[in-house]
Amino acid sequence: QVQLVESGGGLVQAGGSLRLSCAASGRTFSSYAMGWFRQAPGKEREFVTAISSTGSSTYYTDSVKGRFTISRDNAKNTVYLQMNSLKPEDTAVYYCAAASNPRGATMEYEYDYWGQGTQVTVSS
Repeated sequence: QVQLVESGGGLVQAGGSLRLSCAASGRTFSSYAMGWFRQAPGKEREFVTAISSTGSSTYYTDSVKGRFTISRDNAKNTVYLQMNSLKPEDTAVYYCAAASNPRGATMEYEYDYWGQGTQVTVSS
């Protein structure tokens, strides 16, 4: 069992930055790939980025490439999402998730555990 708690969301102006954190419970964090998804109002939840269990592989959706960076610290059981050059269209609830496939995953069904989400609002 893995419990995930996101933090770091908030209100930021377009062009600004935020850093999201996701703290995981349990001693098996380092065996899970981790991902971030987001859900904007009136839209389906979508994949944003993922990182393999060792951190050696990362994946990004096209719309955030070059602006967002995912990283993890297995010693702290934490995964991070650094978001730069934020745009109003990045406004969403951001969810952290854990997948038992250590290589990483981009589809929701591949994830076993989910956090409650943190709101990110980007004003124009």
